[in-house]
Amino acid sequence: MKKGVIRDLKGTVSAGKEARVYWGKGRKGEDLAVKIYLTSAAEFRKGIIKYIRGDPRFEGALPKSFRKLMILWARKEFKNYVLMHRAGASVPEPIAHHENVLVMEFIGEEGVRAPLLKEVRLDYGEYEEIFWRLIEDVKRIYRDAGLVHGDLSEFNVMVWEGKHYIIDVSQAVKVAHPNALDYLRRDLYNLWRFFSKEVGLDIPTPEELFRTVTEG
Repeated sequence: MKKGVIRDLKGTVSAGKEARVYWGKGRKGEDLAVKIYLTSAAEFRKGIIKYIRGDPRFEGALPKSFRKLMILWARKEFKNYVLMHRAGASVPEPIAHHENVLVMEFIGEEGVRAPLLKEVRLDYGEYEEIFWRLIEDVKRIYRDAGLVHGDLSEFNVMVWEGKHYIIDVSQAVKVAHPNALDYLRRDLYNLWRFFSKEVGLDIPTPEELFRTVTEG
């Protein structure tokens, strides 16, 4: 990477249709997560346009080149991580960005990513603590970062050493986005569904959670 952040790029941590995440090492030997967006996954285009159009940060005509669009998308995710991290939300620390490559704090050990919330087995009290910490983070992201995640669920939260980390924030939109409140309601419903229906926690309704996040 041109900025000299990555000393060594190791194995693949995860691979999807639109991006791959690699385990990397920094100049001081620290573990890094290196996310590289694929610039040939053209079928991904339709799914991301709705998260860019209406976002005041990305006004104007969208690039016709899919490569340029993915570079824009990667930059959007990096900026979202920066805003969330500054707001005090529990997300991997963003480190650097260049074109379609993001470098972040690695959550896990020896190249093995931390398990997702969907993959862990915790006791009732641990689930309850993570749930309320997540709600506080949703509130910080909404009020202090001015963002809505837009795709929050048990599949976009990692759990590591007793702490949760919200990940995959590329689609997050500014609160000024015309669909931001709908996305927020969906995020809160997803959390409510998992913790209430799958885990069995006695928690407020999605609408009560929405008021907790948006009011006062």
